[in-house]
Amino acid sequence: MTNERGFSLLEMLVATALMAIAVVGMLSGLSTSLRNAGSLTNRDRAAIVAKRKLDELLLTRRLPRFAPFQGQLTPINDAGLSGGWTATVTPFEVPPGVGPGQAILERVECEIWWNDGDRRRTFKLEGYKRTILSPTDILGGVLQP
Repeated sequence: MTNERGFSLLEMLVATALMAIAVVGMLSGLSTSLRNAGSLTNRDRAAIVAKRKLDELLLTRRLPRFAPFQGQLTPINDAGLSGGWTATVTPFEVPPGVGPGQAILERVECEIWWNDGDRRRTFKLEGYKRTILSPTDILGGVLQP
């Protein structure tokens, strides 16, 4: 009776091949995960910048109505993103026979755009603000821009 210990050369080659396949699969998955994480990081940054910009617009007392207005993002202040933003303010709820001193509800739409490699990406948010109308807001019974 012989006492065989260890593995044969064939068994070692099969085990090595299986390990190589497993390692290649793992590295491929890791590479894809890192690429997705980088993309999500930019989207997370854009969401933060868009929320900050929307909050700033909602706190601004007088914004132009009906016409889009825009600005540039600065990479230092805006989470490293370079791009811009566009906003539009439109009345959302206006009571009938509205006049100066009355409140209306306005919708503020804010879109952030940035370049991600060779592609332009966008992120859009909207919010609502209450505005008390002044005499210059109403001319001839019509809400003015």
